[in-house]
Amino acid sequence: MLNEQSLYPHGKVLRPDRIVFFDNGKAKFDDLFKAIRQAKSSIHMEYFNFRDDSIANALYDVLAKKVKEGIEVRLLYDAFGNSSNNQPIKKNKLKQIRETGVQIYEFDPIRFPWVNHIIPRDHRKIVVIDGKTAYSGGMNVADYYIKGKPEIGGWHDVHYRIEGNAVGEYQKIFTRMWEKVTGEEITGTKYFPEEYNNALTGLKEDTTKTKRQKTIGIVNREPHKTPKVIRQTFVDVINSAQNSLQLINPYFTLNGPVKRALKNAVKRGVKVEIMVSETSDIPITPRIVDYQAHQMMKAGAEVYYYIGGFHHSKIMMVDNSFCYAGSANLDSRSLRCDYEVNALILDSASTHELQHIFFRDKKSQCVKMTEEYWKSRSRSKRFQSWFYQILSPFV
Repeated sequence: MLNEQSLYPHGKVLRPDRIVFFDNGKAKFDDLFKAIRQAKSSIHMEYFNFRDDSIANALYDVLAKKVKEGIEVRLLYDAFGNSSNNQPIKKNKLKQIRETGVQIYEFDPIRFPWVNHIIPRDHRKIVVIDGKTAYSGGMNVADYYIKGKPEIGGWHDVHYRIEGNAVGEYQKIFTRMWEKVTGEEITGTKYFPEEYNNALTGLKEDTTKTKRQKTIGIVNREPHKTPKVIRQTFVDVINSAQNSLQLINPYFTLNGPVKRALKNAVKRGVKVEIMVSETSDIPITPRIVDYQAHQMMKAGAEVYYYIGGFHHSKIMMVDNSFCYAGSANLDSRSLRCDYEVNALILDSASTHELQHIFFRDKKSQCVKMTEEYWKSRSRSKRFQSWFYQILSPFV
């Protein structure tokens, strides 16, 4: 059984006051905008991308108003994440944002030879307000988290807000990356307050009985500092499972250690339930996911295809006791290459909240994979699944 002592090697153990989850983009952005409007000193944001669309432009407008109020606003985004979406921030837009006083920089600008800049990338999603409130999870800044995409349908994801001591860990992650990109060192009690009591109002509340008793580990992957920590935590959490494990991950392409851990969990009698999406925003990914999902089904896991759009969530729940959530996918990029941050939460109430999402979607939006379902797929798709899985170490 995972406990505080076994958690410590993966991240600093803290007891935040409150954790709340958002299972859709509207809820996340509504809460985030309310928090931003109440900021008193600083707003820090680090995202894989800020898509140049309606929600991002609404965000820039709010941030510009906060600058006029004297609030320091710093934004980081990943250059590859920006260029790889179909509505990137372009030079003119970047100039307009900076003219409002918002400080915005890109991590690792892509320059010739471009291949040198493919990995590692900054795939984190972090917001820290006044050093006292943090948001993280799987959502970038894009309106398709609210509106969906025509070619995919609804875009579903999980994000969360933390208030309490753990916020300081997110602030440290942001300030290290900010210094790496800009050279500016950010220190002092203005950004790292001694007390984390928060005066923000009107936000979604943690109504669980354990709201002031939660234990959390912030698991931060930095390529040359903690390169294996995200992957090893996945493995250790899976290995600790005794009775049940539920998992949702959008790019279920797996690597050897994680696959072995899941298969071993099944062998020792753990009920392993896996939810993957039938569609994806990356063309060949669904076929690789098909292959891995079929392999896990044959090993004894229960596999469910989400057919209500694209489930971009990255969550795992174990033994009704603890959960693991954040920005990391179960693909090679997240586990071996990119900057990522997850939260490992040792709390049954928080785990039950995420399990509710899993079981709700399993019941209403999923089809269970069976051998008959697998064989009902075209021979072409099954061949592609076998063929493309060769590429899984590279996607």
